[in-house]
Amino acid sequence: MCAGLSAVQFALSGNYPAAIAAIAVAAVLDALDGRIARLLDATSKMGAELDSLADAISFGVSPALVLYIWKFDGNRLGWVIALVFAVCAILRLARFNTLLDDTEQPPYAKEFFVGVPAPAGGLLALLPLILTMQVGQDGWWSTTPVVMGWTVAIAALLISRIPTLSVKTVRVPARMVAPLLVLVGLAAAAVITYPMLALACALVVYLAHVPYAVRRNHWLANHPEAWDVPPKERRAIRRAHGSNRRLGLRPPMRKVAGAARRAVSAARRGNGSGDGHRGGTVLLPTDSSRVRRAVLRGRGWRRTGLRRNQSRPGSGEQ
Repeated sequence: MCAGLSAVQFALSGNYPAAIAAIAVAAVLDALDGRIARLLDATSKMGAELDSLADAISFGVSPALVLYIWKFDGNRLGWVIALVFAVCAILRLARFNTLLDDTEQPPYAKEFFVGVPAPAGGLLALLPLILTMQVGQDGWWSTTPVVMGWTVAIAALLISRIPTLSVKTVRVPARMVAPLLVLVGLAAAAVITYPMLALACALVVYLAHVPYAVRRNHWLANHPEAWDVPPKERRAIRRAHGSNRRLGLRPPMRKVAGAARRAVSAARRGNGSGDGHRGGTVLLPTDSSRVRRAVLRGRGWRRTGLRRNQSRPGSGEQ
């Protein structure tokens, strides 16, 4: 909460890089406070209420005021836009608190947020200001209409029903720990060397993950068998369901049809008159159950590669 309020003070003094850094620090603290409380066995209902209050100030009120001071100062419409963003951020937090008590959600729902979370939304709203600080001059991204439209769009994402991934449920495999530590070190070096550029890239990557999160949520909703299984088994289920469809393949009926042709040829070469033919239609031998099931499945003689055996005069068949 103190970091979020300090961002407003930095903006009032014209120190916009410090204002952005203060809100980024608030986002980092928001990601750590719950984990630290659980590690220290210091969780409480009061802490949960304070967390929501601090989020409302740091990621709803503070970004709105920073944007107003930077671009909308003296603009009545700009003040309305700032109010819309702050209200949407607070509504998003209120809905998040109500969903915590919803016991009717499917098991996979804990892997997603409903809408963009408040810390990400507060930083995304500042992306035009971050780009301006990185480039060092104003551009089309910092014009008043663009900033207004961008702020309203992020406010809409906050209160939307679009699923986004929750990093709280991510489990890192043991073999990926070392590469992940290397990436964390590179990210830390990038933040120290090019802080604004690194933050802008992270925000763009976060926006790019939204279509993947929507697709993943839709897939899980349609595959209940994957709700309670580890990620490795989920990938196996996804490959089993989607490999043929992605490649445009059909079920392997050609092999069945080839076996059916061989069975029919063997029946025609037989010397019995009633064991292989009946009613002018070639029947399959009793020991070829696989072929018989393919034919009796309702796919038709042509789709299984068979032809009707036309009765020949003098063959003794009626």
